[in-house]
This record gives sequence, C-alpha cells and structure tokens, in this order.
Amino acid sequence: QVQLVESGGGLVQPGGSLRLSCAASGTIFSIYGMAWYRQAPGSQRELVARITSGGKTNYADSVKDRFTISRDNAKNTMYLQMNSLKPEDTAVYYCNANLSTWNSYRISQNYWGQGTQVTVSS
Repeated sequence: QVQLVESGGGLVQPGGSLRLSCAASGTIFSIYGMAWYRQAPGSQRELVARITSGGKTNYADSVKDRFTISRDNAKNTMYLQMNSLKPEDTAVYYCNANLSTWNSYRISQNYWGQGTQVTVSS
C-alpha cells in the first residue's frame, strides 16, 4: 500500500517560517502531480500549491511570493517552505499525490496524508 506522511508543522509567530515535508512510501510505481492543501476550522479544504513531476508549480494567490513548493523525486518527498506567515495561514495542511502503484501501474489515483497542524499566533 501507499502512505503519505507529513511533518514539520507547529506553532510559529507571525512573520516566522516553517518547512513542511511529505514523504511517500510503499509500492509506488510513479508519482505524477503533488500538492499541498489546507483546511481551517469551519472552512473548506483549499489548494495551497501544486507541482508537476517536471517541477512546474502553481500557487494560490494568498500564498504567492511567501510559500515555495518543491519536490525530490529520488526521495519521493515534497516540501513546502512557508515564509512571512500570517495568522490566516493557520490550518491543517494536507499532502496530496497522484500516483500509480506496482499493482496497477496503468492507473493513477489520488492519495492523502493525515495532515499536520500549522498555527500562526503571537
């Protein structure tokens, strides 16, 4: 099976930085697109940033110029560098990956991590 495990969340003051990681493991054949989503209390889950297997990136307007998404394909790991954090960035951050497995390498599916809490507060 496949597991996505996020890490790096925590409590940070406004203006601070955090780096999230998402490590994919299991019977992975190939990882295509990867993305970070977040969900604040009482809100819908929203896309924060995404990255293709070739490294092309897209960002939500609210995080442009503050967040940077990247990935290490050799390690099946994705990162989110978050700078100049604001209280409104407080949310649970989820990792998403579209990938295929050795059992069904012709079919890609979406997988989710369990989430990591980011709290921005003084």
